[in-house]
Amino acid sequence: MQVRRRNRRRQALRIAGALAALVLLTSGVGHAMVTSAEHNVRRVDPFSGLRDRPEAGSGLNILLIGTDSRDGLSADERAKYHVGDASCRCADAVLLLHVSESRERATVVSLPRDSYAELPEHTFTPDGSHHEPHADKLNAALSHGGPSLMVNTVEDLTGLRVDHYLEVSFVSFMRAVDEIGGVEICAKRPLKDPYSGLDLPAGTSTLDGPTALAYVRARHLDGTSDLDRMERQQRFLAAFLKEAVSTGVLLNPAQVSTTADALLDSVRVDPGFGAEEMLRLAGLMRHFTTDGAQFASVPLKDASHHVPGLGSTVRWNEQEATRLFHSLRTDTPLPAPPPTTPPSEAQPPKKADEFAC
Repeated sequence: MQVRRRNRRRQALRIAGALAALVLLTSGVGHAMVTSAEHNVRRVDPFSGLRDRPEAGSGLNILLIGTDSRDGLSADERAKYHVGDASCRCADAVLLLHVSESRERATVVSLPRDSYAELPEHTFTPDGSHHEPHADKLNAALSHGGPSLMVNTVEDLTGLRVDHYLEVSFVSFMRAVDEIGGVEICAKRPLKDPYSGLDLPAGTSTLDGPTALAYVRARHLDGTSDLDRMERQQRFLAAFLKEAVSTGVLLNPAQVSTTADALLDSVRVDPGFGAEEMLRLAGLMRHFTTDGAQFASVPLKDASHHVPGLGSTVRWNEQEATRLFHSLRTDTPLPAPPPTTPPSEAQPPKKADEFAC
């Protein structure tokens, strides 16, 4: 079990690196490209109405959210891709990207979507009803109260002030797959799920957009858990970045522009995250590689803590999590866990390693 958890943590590092590097790399392709993207991207204000927020620390904190939204898919596409019409509008991936004050260092921390959280008082988005503070999983914050509740919950959990918010649907990544010519994935065994339409042989396969979507959505593979599904999503996004970097897509403004157009249909950012801020970050990315940043996941105490009414939740190691977030607040490198910390509770921060089949 410990080996499996360590593998999941390593995959969490890869998803963090993939999402963060993709966002930042696309910010460095030039003023015209970024300005065009700014006009096309959808805006959402996640900071409206927030009170008693943490004080700003050094550096910049960006909350990256991956959702299960089907927005942008036609009825025919939804049937073809086996995605159906329902979406819980939940967060499938929650990541904190910290960019140092000097813009010379990037640190990404993965927050498990099933983390136990106390959702603050909020208006329930689906019906407008008032909800008092209550316990729930972190990923529910988005569906319960939208981006503002997600930001509020993450700030309460981490003690960090979120400066910018970026939300992207996995559907947009699937569309971008075809733009870069497909993504190579290695399956250790045959993978077949009639519900998602996935049918992969063992070994290496190059996935097109529809097959990639089936791969990250599959839930019915010999009883595997949702954490296994998340691991496949992490593998895919890491492989997507590797493909984009190795083929030079992210260094070619024309190709980046085309790929960005495929992504923009389901991207939402806060009003303050405009071309000027993106261009500031571009300086950091001039010499960026996937090995050039630090990645970590929140130290855990219990990966399957049962809570009545919620089911299995993820409980953090509060002491070690506090140390980690203090480092981000003070803009210092992440600390290694104490030598007495069990491997199942914390792992030392790592550099992003290249995704390997």
